[in-house]
Amino acid sequence: MTAIWVRYLPDFIRSRLAGRPNLRKAIGNTGWLFADRLLRMAIGLFVSVWIARYLGPDQFGLFNYALAFVALFGFLVSFGLDGIVVRDLVQNPTRGSEILGTAFIIKLVGALLSIVTAIAAIRLLQPSDAEVHVLVAIIAAGTVFQTLDVIDFWFQARVEARFVVYARGAAFLIASIVRVVLITTNAPLTAFASVVSLEIVLAALGLVFAYRATGQHLFLWTANLHRIQQTLKESWPLAIAAVAVIVYMRIDQVMLGQMLGNQAVGVYSAAARISEVWYFIPTVIVVSVTPALIEAKKLSTTLYYVRLTRLFRLMSGIALVIAVSMTFGADFVASLLYGDAYEGVGTVLAIHIWAALFVFLGVAQGPWNINEGLTKLALVRTVVGAVANIVLNLLLIPPYGSIGAAIATTVSYALAGVILNAFSDSTRKIFVLQLKSMLLIV
Repeated sequence: MTAIWVRYLPDFIRSRLAGRPNLRKAIGNTGWLFADRLLRMAIGLFVSVWIARYLGPDQFGLFNYALAFVALFGFLVSFGLDGIVVRDLVQNPTRGSEILGTAFIIKLVGALLSIVTAIAAIRLLQPSDAEVHVLVAIIAAGTVFQTLDVIDFWFQARVEARFVVYARGAAFLIASIVRVVLITTNAPLTAFASVVSLEIVLAALGLVFAYRATGQHLFLWTANLHRIQQTLKESWPLAIAAVAVIVYMRIDQVMLGQMLGNQAVGVYSAAARISEVWYFIPTVIVVSVTPALIEAKKLSTTLYYVRLTRLFRLMSGIALVIAVSMTFGADFVASLLYGDAYEGVGTVLAIHIWAALFVFLGVAQGPWNINEGLTKLALVRTVVGAVANIVLNLLLIPPYGSIGAAIATTVSYALAGVILNAFSDSTRKIFVLQLKSMLLIV
């Protein structure tokens, strides 16, 4: 597939790619993922803004409160398997069926636990709010189909993102069309919650079809107790780290809802949607370069750190351009997209957007954590960041509302993604690389 796009590149770039098939494949893979995410960013933001205008701050806030609440239990589905499964598939491709089968069983059990726990928790915290009970139950139900994300891991290991793009892109487009239809037909809030689960189901079916189209068979997957134990032993720190990540990504919306009500959540969520829409960039890049980093570590430590340095430099450069641009244009963008009903979104956005810098650098560090066997240390950093976010929210939300939540989120991201690396001998080298990249001196 890379031969097609290579023809359209300038000569000096083509000359650098000549004889480097792995680099060409990684860039091609990144191109597919970027195309998918850019489509999602454009259409998703448009539809999300339309939904926000249709529902109004109060109902939009309730919807996002339910989404954030279910997300808090998402770690039970992912269980920190992503990087580990991809690594194992790269290193042991002949045992792919066993690796995928094991991951599937772990994710299935986790999904069922996630659904039960989310429903029980919302009934405990909001015993008299029947509407939020229904919303949480509908959204949580779709998580069982996220077990088939293991197919995505297989394509990641092969650096063949186009199949995942086809599957998830089709699901996203269908779900977006359904959302537009719901808006035009004055559908209730529960209908929008149902589409969240519908998109997950359609994406799962698309992944199954893509997997079969490449000659693979789900029924060949196997699992054994020993591999399950080994996988869980290695992944549990990442799973708990995922809890911390979800907490400091979504706890602000839950706490705003509990402390100030749905309208405050609506304003904050509107700003966060614009800010977080950029977070696909580091994920896409890291997914594509992880196999190359794994191979580089095998070949040479020098090559390994050269590639890491380039990755951090790229992440900082992109994040700084986004943050500076959005800071100066926050009020204009917020007013243009949401109108007068969402007063205060611009101020929240101008603060929240700076979290992107630390998100980008934190995501870039992920493969290094796994390769160096420092997942437990990563756990400590993310837990500290999550605790800091909760404490800061408790301190800042009462006097400052949504602005306080944005400050808490940005500070906690900085702490977990960069600052805490300075306090450990094992990660200080990475902290230096991150700091230099932020100062644009790498």
